[in-house]
Amino acid sequence: MGQPAMNGLTLSDSEFSQFQSMIRQVAGISMADSKKPLVSGRLARRVREHGLGSYGEYFRLVMQGGEEFQTAVDLLTTNETFFFREARHFDFLRDRILTAHDGKSPFRVWSAASSSGEEVWSLAMLLQDQLGDSAWEVLGSDISVRMLQTATRAIYPLERARDLPQAYRSRFCLKGVGEYDGKLMVAKPLHSRVQFRQVNLIGALPALGAFDVIFLRNVMIYFDLETKRNVVERLYPLLRPGGHFIISHSESLNGVSERFDLVAPSIYRKPDASV
Repeated sequence: MGQPAMNGLTLSDSEFSQFQSMIRQVAGISMADSKKPLVSGRLARRVREHGLGSYGEYFRLVMQGGEEFQTAVDLLTTNETFFFREARHFDFLRDRILTAHDGKSPFRVWSAASSSGEEVWSLAMLLQDQLGDSAWEVLGSDISVRMLQTATRAIYPLERARDLPQAYRSRFCLKGVGEYDGKLMVAKPLHSRVQFRQVNLIGALPALGAFDVIFLRNVMIYFDLETKRNVVERLYPLLRPGGHFIISHSESLNGVSERFDLVAPSIYRKPDASV
């Protein structure tokens, strides 16, 4: 059976299966059958804009590569986030990790699935507040070019800032006016400490250097077990000995990796002496 028609388009089971296979191969994401309405909705506009009569025709266009391939990947891998999501992780970073930092080397954090960037800018605000003018930097990466463009622009709807501390909002953000009414922008001084790069976590990683903390939150829930193991194993060498690996509260490394020490729920530490 097909998905109910949306603006005259119907996503059949076989067409949906093609997109499932594509996104699993490209991004490692296991897309459940329940995501069919999401796929239908997100791709319908592209089908119409290209003047195509079916999702199958659009799939064939996508598989020719080029810009439309990246557009489809962007649409199918995008997830909404917000500032200071799962605030306990930021509390732990502030109270337990940063207080122990010796300051001998730049403090580096990697948001490895940064989506539209709210996590990255939350980290930057916290590090600026706690470390000030000492050496620190944040890297945000994602597979979606469109999300990285949003992250770099750093302009967000106010509702994304519902958990942003008022002191940080006043200090690090500008309130939009005119055409930007209802939005906020992360102030420019933070931008010099932040970098965004396109990185596919299931592919060969570029040279990124070593990190004190890696955030990999709300992405492994979309991976099967083997992909989770491969991704974590790939990230492990990029974490400095004694560094912390932080995942979402809904995720766990049980059965995924035994190389980390559990510090608190969803917070792991790489042993000082690698084994």
